[in-house]
Amino acid sequence: MNKKNIAGILTTQYDIVLNGWEIGGGSIRNHQSEALEKVFEIMGFEKERIEQNFGHMLTAFKNGAPPHGGIAWGFDRLIALLNNEPNIREVMAFPKTGDARDLMMKSPSELEEKQLKELHLKTVK
Repeated sequence: MNKKNIAGILTTQYDIVLNGWEIGGGSIRNHQSEALEKVFEIMGFEKERIEQNFGHMLTAFKNGAPPHGGIAWGFDRLIALLNNEPNIREVMAFPKTGDARDLMMKSPSELEEKQLKELHLKTVK
């Protein structure tokens, strides 16, 4: 596996669908030490940092730790479906608007220049 073959990486992901609504989903996590190490390299991590931060996990996978995965149920989606609601926002306590604004948090909002510098970001209007 190399950086040029990123499109060839396969994953195991799954969704649970009920009457056309996705009510849950998950995946089997990357559990092959060589592949996981390559992902960190592609992300730009140096070998030393990979070993320092993730060496314990890579060692565990090399020694036979089993694959692990999970699922996240979309309880709000299931409730919307059971209540015949056409939109999930009808059953959410604090829904975002159709254009992804959160009226309770007043977000998204403008960032201060200090925050932008700290995150090495620049906005262009």
